[in-house]
This record gives sequence, C-alpha cells and structure tokens, in this order.
Amino acid sequence: MPPHSNANDDDEDIDFSDLRQQHEVRLDEGLDTFVVVDGCPVVSEENKPRLIKFLCKKLGEAGRTKPDAVFMPVNEESGMTEGYAFVEYETPEQALLAIKTLHGIALDKKHTMSINKLTDIDHFGRAGRISDTYTPPSIEPFSESEHLRSWLSDPSARDQFAMYRGDSVGVFWNRKKDTPDADVDRLGWTESFVQWSPQGTFLTSVHEQGVQLWGGPTWKRVMRFAHPAVNLVDFSPCERYLVTWSNKPISLPETLPAGFPLGPDEEGKSFIVWDIKTGGLLRSFAAILENPEEDLIEVVRKKVSWPVFKWSADDRYVARVVPGQAIQVFETPSMVLLGKKAIKIDGVVDFEWSPQAAAAAPTTTKDAKDPTTQILAFWTPEMNNQTARVTLMSLPSKTVIRTRNLVNVSDCKLHWQSSGKYLCVKVDRHTKTKKSTFTSLEFFRLREKNIPVEIIELKASIVNFAWEPANGDRFVFITADDAVPGAAAAPKMAVHFYAPEKLKGGGAGAVGEFTLVKTVERKNSNAIYWCPKGRFVLVATVHSQMSFELEFWDCDFEGEKMKLEGGKAGKEVAANLMLMGTGEHYGVTDVEWDPTGRYVATSTSMWKTPMENGYHLWDFRGALLREEHIDKFKQLLWRPRPPTLLTSSAQKAIRKNLREYSKAFDEEDLFESEAANKEVVEARMRMLNEWRAWRERVVAEVRVQRGVEETVVVEEDRVVEEIVEEVVEEREEVVVG
Repeated sequence: MPPHSNANDDDEDIDFSDLRQQHEVRLDEGLDTFVVVDGCPVVSEENKPRLIKFLCKKLGEAGRTKPDAVFMPVNEESGMTEGYAFVEYETPEQALLAIKTLHGIALDKKHTMSINKLTDIDHFGRAGRISDTYTPPSIEPFSESEHLRSWLSDPSARDQFAMYRGDSVGVFWNRKKDTPDADVDRLGWTESFVQWSPQGTFLTSVHEQGVQLWGGPTWKRVMRFAHPAVNLVDFSPCERYLVTWSNKPISLPETLPAGFPLGPDEEGKSFIVWDIKTGGLLRSFAAILENPEEDLIEVVRKKVSWPVFKWSADDRYVARVVPGQAIQVFETPSMVLLGKKAIKIDGVVDFEWSPQAAAAAPTTTKDAKDPTTQILAFWTPEMNNQTARVTLMSLPSKTVIRTRNLVNVSDCKLHWQSSGKYLCVKVDRHTKTKKSTFTSLEFFRLREKNIPVEIIELKASIVNFAWEPANGDRFVFITADDAVPGAAAAPKMAVHFYAPEKLKGGGAGAVGEFTLVKTVERKNSNAIYWCPKGRFVLVATVHSQMSFELEFWDCDFEGEKMKLEGGKAGKEVAANLMLMGTGEHYGVTDVEWDPTGRYVATSTSMWKTPMENGYHLWDFRGALLREEHIDKFKQLLWRPRPPTLLTSSAQKAIRKNLREYSKAFDEEDLFESEAANKEVVEARMRMLNEWRAWRERVVAEVRVQRGVEETVVVEEDRVVEEIVEEVVEEREEVVVG
C-alpha cells in the first residue's frame, strides 16, 4: 500500500504552465487589424463625418474599411477633433499594407498622414520606456556633407573610370596616353561586382549581406541596403530608387538584430524596391513564375531577363509584366498599383517605356494637361485566331493611342529612339511552312499625325540593332546569313547603315524616310557601340577567339560626299559615312565609351575568358593610346555624367567657338607633355649623379683596401699670357716723286 500523501502537496507537483499559457488573456489579441492615423486636419464635430469619409477613401487604397470602423476623438472643451483617428481594417495584412504604402502620404497641402500599428502604443509606451518628465531633444551640431558630384569640378575636365582586378577596386582619373592616376584604390571593396548609378553619383558594391553605395571626395559609404545573397541591382533613371534581386528567396532567422529593415513580410520574397535618399524599404515582391511548379533556381539558370522592373523616364512609375496575363504599373513612392489594379493584357510578352515623358502627342485632353504622361509600348503574340499586336498606351489614363497588327510572328523586340520620336519594332517572322525566318523593321513615328508606320523588309535575320544616341535619327543593324546545316564556318554578317532623307522646305525638325547609306558585306562583326554624343560608331567582333575586329566609323565625315547605296535619285540623306580607322584586340569581351565620346575602352575580362586579360584605350578615330595587360582583370566601367545644366543656346555658343576653346586645351596638353618630359630628364640626371657618387665611393674603398694612398696636389690657379707676333705679308713699293 503506497504511503499516505497530502492532496495539497500533489497539487503543487503538477505543472499548469501550458494551460496558463493557452488560456491566458492577451490584451493585444485582435488589435493587429487596427492602425492609428495621425496628422489629420482638426475640424469641428459638424465636419467630422465629411473628414471620416475622405479619410476612408484614402485608406481604401490599402484595404477595406468603412466610416463605422473609424473612431476620431473630439476634445470636450473645444469641440474640435484631436487630429488623429483609430481605424480598423478587415485583416491584419491590410493594416500592414496601409502602414507600408500610405505612411507619409499627403492628405492636402498642409497635412501629411502618419500611420502606425495600434499595438505599437503598448510596445513603445510600456512603463519605464517613456519618462513623464519632458526632456528636450538634443540637437547634433551641423556637419556639412560631402559633395557627391565633386568630380565634375576637376580643372582639367578629366573623366573617371572604375576598374576591378584581383581583389582590388580602384577609381582612376583618365590621362590619355599616360598611366591613369588613382583617386582611390581599395582591397576587398566588393565581393561580387561594382556598378555605377545612371548619373555617376554612386559606386555600388555588392556583398553577401546586401548592397552599399559610395561617393564623395573621400569615397565614404553613403547608404547600405540589406538583402541577403543579392545577385543583381538596378537604379531608376533619376537615381531616386534602387531594385535588388536574389535568386534565393529571403529566409530570415528567428531573432533579428535591432533596426534590421527586413521583417516577416519579406519572407520568401526575391525583389526589394528601396528609397535611396532615406534608405527605407518601399516594397518587396516575390518572383513570378510562368510555371508555378518550376524551381526558381532552374529558371535563373536558363535565362533571366534583367531588369525585371522597368522604370519610366521620370521615376514616377515602375512596372513589371505578368507573363501572358497583365502589366503591373506601380506609382512611386507609395508602390500602389496605378488605378488599384493591374492592366490586363492577354498573352502579353514584353514592354518598354518611352525614354522621355510625353513623347507622343496625347490623344486626350486629360493626358495633355497631365505632366506625368508616359508612353508604354508592349506586344502580344498570335493566339486564339488573333494576330500578333504592338500597342502604344498612354499613362496614367491607360488610353491606347496606336495598335499595329502583325502576322507570322516568331518574336518581337522593342527599340525606342533616345528622345522618344520613334519606336522601332524588330519583328522576326517565319514563312508559312516555318522552315525559314526573316526580319522586318517597323518604325512608329510618334511625333507625326496619327502615328504612321514605316516598314523596312529584309531577307535576312537581324542579330543586333542600335539607334544613334543623343536624339539622333540614324541607326545601324547587323544581319546574318542563314546557317548551312553541318557547315564548319559560322555564317557571315553584314553591317547596314541607315539615315533619314533630308526634306527640302520641311523645317528643321522634318525627317523623311529612312534610307540605306551603306552595307558592308562579308564581316564577322556582331556588336554595335555608338558614341554617347552620337555621330561616331564602333562596330566590333566580341566574344570570339577567331575574329576580333574593331571598325571606327564617322557618320558626318567633313569631306567628299559618298555615293548612296539606297534611296531615290536626287535625294540627300543626313549622313556622310567614312571608315576612320581599324584595330584589333584579341579576345575582346567588353566595349565602353567614355561619357564625352572622346575615348573608348575595349577589355578582356577573366569572367569570360582566361587569356590576355586587360584593356586597350582608343580615341574616337581608332588610334591606340594605351595598352595594359592586368592579371585577373574583371571590369572597367566609365563613370557616367549627369545631364548638362546648360541651355541649348549656351551649348550652341560653345560649339560655335569650339576652335578658340581647343587652342587653350592644346596649350594645356603641350604644357603637360613638356612638364612630363622635364620630369623624365630630371629623374635621369638624379639617377646619373647617384651612380657617379656611388662609383667614386667604391673606387675610394678599393684603393684603401689595396693600401694605395692617394695624394691630392692642389695647385693655385695661374693665368699665363703669351703674346705672339706673326708677319702675314710683306710688300715693298717705290714711290716716285
């Protein structure tokens, strides 16, 4: 029989902690659907319903709420609202979305809305965290920030480039033929690659933990963005926003460090959109797979079309395509869908923004008055007995301003001209039997009435196409012959140069039909690199161990007019083509023009080939200026320049007086070369004197070792004068009186 035990003792031995935890009353349970909206206008109780209705309309962009779910306190003494409200959403997800997307949005010109979780009041207002005694905030002394574009004030107007070799990254000043000067050179600056922002303000380094931006005269860190295992980054055109992407969805640990920007909402996401100025996270996105059952890693290994998120020219919108279904257009900085829903387009494959705002003449009064008008071009393939289509859409009104039907389409590529005057659609077509393919170019003229379309039919396939930058109207493309099955040799290429016809009496901006200027047959060229300022173009063969040709062309040669290969009799085109120079660079993998268009760098990266790594520097005419072979060379990137602040009239005045400016620059170059020569001569004389001193010292030591005493006889200087008389000629003359 077990010993007798007390009942109270038995109760004390039983553990009720699990039951207490299960049935414990949680004060914040159910409050995660509530948010606190601060910054509301202070109104009377009569105007309170109208304010609540207006507030619900604003808050409805993130989720469902109604006036009954809004509690707005009223001051008993004044009878006016307190300037804040408690709002309930249907789900916690809607409340979180409101905090992320609507926080900081302006209600009107005088009021800005601030949204926070209701549960944060208890979290941050817990006893001991807030003092009852008011303490004024400490104001830190003002410290002037570094000028992030200080490199533009270089007295010699030199350009910079970043070079990544081995484990070191350096930023160098270009010096034409001379070895470049290092502005900064650091070991282990990046773990993956480096990248400039579009206007050259920031240098981006990529690490396992995320991305860092660097700038200023001392190259200090300006901002950092946490994104584990980040692979690629992309800036918006105006450098306001940054997109980071990782092929590994975000997986966060259970405990996060204080101030870590990623939270539970980012779990499983692959894309993050950041605000560069504040460093804040705007929104995160998961990858969209055409086949949900397909592994994301396998999709990346096949091909990643980057950038996935594409920006409008003014940074107001960013969009991505949902393959075959829709285009999602988000407004910045709220990152809310334009019109609260995606643009449904059955079968949509790809799209491109116009590079300039309001590139086409708007078709609606609403668009004409809206300064944010942008043009979006997209295409859809043939499906369900419907032809393929290219469509131009005006945003934010989502008005279709032009549609073009296409038949027998295999693929399309959209190429905008730099000022948005033209859209070139490269259409790869197939015959009815689908045994052969060919290409046609369809040009949408957006500045002309009803947006007419000009067509150039070709019998070959286009492998590369490039518009002339800097608002140029010319273009170059490369075609390839059909490959012969079983042939050992690669198909030959042909390079085609096109320019618009000149219209007499059509005005300065009038442009005629595009006309063939010249075709260069039987080439191996496969890449086109225009000078950033237009006019000059480099046609090259890259990523080839058999051919590595470089051809430098001038499209405005100031000499004898060339004979056109296309066009009508008596017509003139806006081009005069001339081959300025040729060169070779074995194994060339990359080509980079400097932002001024004076120099071009061709490089061979160890990431693409292990042989002959390094770079060559050429001038725009094709003359080789410098050649450097660098072990473990990876990248060379010229630092971009922001758009000029000079007016068009000021730029014209500079071009008019360019010869006067060039004289001053020539004098500087001559002085620099003479100074360099003087330094060389002085260095050689210094080395000679050092050698002579060493030789005398060694000779003296040797004599001492041999026991030979050197007697030095010092004689006073004497001046000896010697007078020598010499008879040159003697002559006798008889004088008769």
